[in-house]
Amino acid sequence: MSERPRWLTEAARSGSAVDEAPEPRPGAGPGGHGSRPARRLGRLRRGAARRSGGDLSRVRFERRAASVRRRPKTLLAVVAGLVVLLGVLVWLVGFSSVLATRSVTVTGLGDPGEQQVVVAAAAVPIGTPLARVDTGGAVDRVAKIPTVASVSVNRSWPSTVVLSVQRKVPVLAIKNPQGQLQVVDASGVPFEVVSALPAGVAQVNAASDVPDPEGIRAAISILQLLSPERRAQVSGVTVTSADLVTLQLGPVSVVWGGIGDGPKKLAVLEALLRTNPAVVDVSAPDTPITR
Repeated sequence: MSERPRWLTEAARSGSAVDEAPEPRPGAGPGGHGSRPARRLGRLRRGAARRSGGDLSRVRFERRAASVRRRPKTLLAVVAGLVVLLGVLVWLVGFSSVLATRSVTVTGLGDPGEQQVVVAAAAVPIGTPLARVDTGGAVDRVAKIPTVASVSVNRSWPSTVVLSVQRKVPVLAIKNPQGQLQVVDASGVPFEVVSALPAGVAQVNAASDVPDPEGIRAAISILQLLSPERRAQVSGVTVTSADLVTLQLGPVSVVWGGIGDGPKKLAVLEALLRTNPAVVDVSAPDTPITR
């Protein structure tokens, strides 16, 4: 009869279960492979490890499946939140009084009276949400003012409409059939009645009560050929026709003729002015005349 293993004897004395006996050292027991209880204990531990790994895998799978099931609900909640936010923004900008128009300002004009005329013509409704102001309509209305050359309308958040206006620049002044003094812009169109001749603007003396529009445009083209210094010296323009324009250049009377050969006429004029003439005729620049 073989001797009982020491660990089994100690386990019996302490009253512990055989399965809780310490794992024998490798090589113990018959054949060097350990005793039968030790092999059984190893199998139990490996089975427990496999079951524990399977439980963890199952938990991870269930968590992923729950996450996939929650994903459509989460996406729906996000979309609903964005729709609500967009609706609030649309209401705030386009329909509420928070961003309503409270003032209209004018830039580009120094005269308060002209500013008031522009504001009245724009007819921007105070209290309308700034985003809904008809800027195109305001531009069309202001552009009809005869003295306005160009206009743009912009929104200045949170509550101001800005009208940027460029005024027409007078180039000539003419007498209309009623004897009133009118200023003419660069296109030859009269746009304003004035009480006095503006500084730096020459008055046209026409051959008839109704100045020839072609003659006026010819006079404007001739003035635009002159340097700013020479143009400032022009005190009067006589328009007989589009082919016969005469300038009063300081003390010198300049018979210019029509708009043809403008650069050549200008060069000849500059050369002849050095001779201090009273009259210079450059209507035929190849054969100018001085007196």
